[in-house]
Amino acid sequence: MSEQKTPEQLVAGLVRLLTLSREGEDAFTGRKQPGGVGRVFGGQVIAQALQAAQATAPEGLEAHSLHAYFLRGGTEGIDIGYTTARDFDGRSFANRRVVASQTEEDGTTRPILNLTASFQRPEEGLSHDDTEMPDVTPPEELQSDMDVRRDIAERAGERMGEAQRAIFLRPRPIDMRTAGRLHWMNREPSEPKAHSWFRTVAPLPDDPALHRAVIAYASDFTLLGTSALPHGLSWMRGELVGASLDHAIWFHRPARADEWLLYATDAPWSGNGRCFNRGRIFTRAGELVASVAQEGMMRNRVKKDA
Repeated sequence: MSEQKTPEQLVAGLVRLLTLSREGEDAFTGRKQPGGVGRVFGGQVIAQALQAAQATAPEGLEAHSLHAYFLRGGTEGIDIGYTTARDFDGRSFANRRVVASQTEEDGTTRPILNLTASFQRPEEGLSHDDTEMPDVTPPEELQSDMDVRRDIAERAGERMGEAQRAIFLRPRPIDMRTAGRLHWMNREPSEPKAHSWFRTVAPLPDDPALHRAVIAYASDFTLLGTSALPHGLSWMRGELVGASLDHAIWFHRPARADEWLLYATDAPWSGNGRCFNRGRIFTRAGELVASVAQEGMMRNRVKKDA
């Protein structure tokens, strides 16, 4: 059995994952997730691509938005290359375009994600907030999602295979606490809305770019699954086939990812094998930190006859 990692070690691992190796002026390599299995987590590729963009942005400009398209699923166990194009540098704004690629065993290099990020020099301006933070149970009064996972695994017993159990219970650097039920927690159809608090399990370095990358990483956790709630189905139970198609984030104000943030998601539409999901991220004080939008593929899994 592998040694149990401390919260500090888990967060240090996340920081390493989101710290790219520079291979040239505009080329980077993203580390693979240690012990990763199957398809690369989309939030990892988004966050690493954002880091590549941030590393080449003009000094003093901060990322305020990103738009990404998932082209094909990445493979765990293979490093990811990031190539950045410096499309525009202005006095107030700049733009970077990033292609994430993997080289397979046969030597073929395939792009897995395209991302465009926009940067702005901070300035004072007209300001208003016309969005209200949902009134949900505070994180201190909620069970962690990891404890929920342990309960589910214990009830499943031998019906959950060892490989699935290992992935399901893998220690995570981000503590999530859900007010309500996510798609994998419940079989009953429910309203397409979810509310989850999140923060890293230990403090992060004081690097605003890293905090934006961690928020981008976490923004892919519950978003796609919100569309599954009205149908009472789940990817984790093998009832659905799905994948993220695109992902957009608008960063409205700086925030720390090692302090509690509320991720409120809703899914106003699904159909034609696709689904549309939205997210808002708030501080404990109710300030809107970021807005998120994503379209995904969502299909019923066709079960083979026994």
